[in-house]
Amino acid sequence: MKTLTNLLTATALTTAIASPAFAETWDMPLAYPATNFHSAVAAEFGKCVTTGTGGDITIATHPSGSLIAGNDIKRAIQTGQVPIGERLMSAHQNENAVFGFDSIPFLATSFDDSAKLWEAAKPTLEKVLADQDLTLLYTVPWPPQGIYFKAPIASVDEMSGIKFRAYNAATARLAELTGMLPVQIEAAELSQALATGVADSMISSAATGYDSKLWESLNYFYEVDAWLPRNYIMVNSGVWDGLSEENRGIITGCAELAEYAGNWRAREYTGFTLQGLRDGGMTVEPASDALKAGLQEIGATMTEEWLAAAGEDGAAIVEAYRAMK
Repeated sequence: MKTLTNLLTATALTTAIASPAFAETWDMPLAYPATNFHSAVAAEFGKCVTTGTGGDITIATHPSGSLIAGNDIKRAIQTGQVPIGERLMSAHQNENAVFGFDSIPFLATSFDDSAKLWEAAKPTLEKVLADQDLTLLYTVPWPPQGIYFKAPIASVDEMSGIKFRAYNAATARLAELTGMLPVQIEAAELSQALATGVADSMISSAATGYDSKLWESLNYFYEVDAWLPRNYIMVNSGVWDGLSEENRGIITGCAELAEYAGNWRAREYTGFTLQGLRDGGMTVEPASDALKAGLQEIGATMTEEWLAAAGEDGAAIVEAYRAMK
């Protein structure tokens, strides 16, 4: 990460403009802990912008939902409460199904396929966001999603009745289809919720489990590679349009570097955090054939439901993605 930090800073310095006549601070709320790689990349992006604009725009990140709760970040940007922020894209699937393109079970299960799926979806998502007065800056995927349990699970039938942490519409629906009980829990509240028994299971990446030390509450992580959800950085379009052309160019350059750094970090972090779970005492292993087959059936149902909800836009995304494979 140090090399990438140096790259961001060096690039910012080479594009820096003259000392600003007016300076402003952009508060940037983040839902995840400062130690999470998404938050670390966002912090470096902020430094790149601050340096690159010569202090014209200073970006101050606020991790762990400390400024604004994760579920409220998008609305806060839209209403101008803050100019910029980061959010899990699929968290907005209830308002528009296309936001859940990255959480279709077993459609894109690797980093390479996730990149192709994003390429297919990006034009549609940019238009949807623009209609909401939001401008997309960059996105970064999470590592592949696996399932955490307190006790060993060998089939979908054994999941019935388990309290399951949901973080978007897809995970809530997964819980319903498996007979589990979905409980909405934000990332900042995760460790406490699991420690106190509010939830006993979840689907997420090894990165989330490592950052939150989930081995203190849960015992098993099954590698199912269900999907790779994305976080995205967005800025209020009115604020964006009010910037000078030079500053927009600098921020765009920093965003491109942050997206590259984030993708690199996500890949590197996958193996590191899987080993971290093992070192913490968690059993990490592939799902059984029976569990995998049951989840595949549920995934087929969820895919059909998403395509019906997303309509022509969703069908076009999936068709474009499959044409790349």
